[in-house]
Amino acid sequence: MPFIAIPQPTSTDLAYNQRALPQYLTAITRSGGEPVVIDLALPAAEVRKLAESCDGVLLPGSPADVHTELYGQPRDPATALPDHPRDAADHILLEDAERHGKPVLGICYGLQSLNVWRGGSLIQDLAPVPVNHEAGGKVAIAHTALVAPDSLLASILVPTEAPLVDGFLRLPVNTSHHQAVSVAGEGLRIVARCPNDGVVEAVEMFHVEHSDPEQESMPDPKMFHVEHLPPHRTQFLLGVQWHPERSYEISATSRALFNRLIAEAGA
Repeated sequence: MPFIAIPQPTSTDLAYNQRALPQYLTAITRSGGEPVVIDLALPAAEVRKLAESCDGVLLPGSPADVHTELYGQPRDPATALPDHPRDAADHILLEDAERHGKPVLGICYGLQSLNVWRGGSLIQDLAPVPVNHEAGGKVAIAHTALVAPDSLLASILVPTEAPLVDGFLRLPVNTSHHQAVSVAGEGLRIVARCPNDGVVEAVEMFHVEHSDPEQESMPDPKMFHVEHLPPHRTQFLLGVQWHPERSYEISATSRALFNRLIAEAGA
């Protein structure tokens, strides 16, 4: 059974952890993994030991926002205070995962943390229109995400849930965030956006299948731009802006995302 490291969502809000963390743990367990919760109060050396003992990483959501200094911007007043222990734990887990080629799935804040760790930046506060991206857990389906059909993410989606329409796979998703990816980090590719306002809904490590990036069959390059074309990589690195742990029961694609993480970790 693969061991999956998951940091506590926040070091400052115990009630949030008690409410949110069990959903992630249940999803990992039901997909065949063994969650290893990283206590954010642990010293860095202990976090590293736990990271080394695990086969994969899940970065969960959080009520905090990634520290703006990590991507070189002054803090917008609308940006929540950073959670330094969470940032530090994420970085240790990501460093270990990169060193050993372990799979990583980032969810909501976890996507944003992953993107910043790879040198990308964030939009600090989204306008409330035309889509309310802060709809929250009580709204099961808030909008759709347009997914590039040649992406890793597309290969995980369940076709009956994400039909191909006008060149994109259209996946219904929930939403609970006020920040989003601005510029994708090094080696990451934007592979999903909200069709209503272009907000980034997913990034993944770019896998080069051939030497000519112009041959990529990516619909509408204005919607999906590869920011930093890296050499060939094989690590499973995927971040989604929605919350598949909340829709695990009702969404085959949500289950498939966790199943794939566990399968990659087991491999």
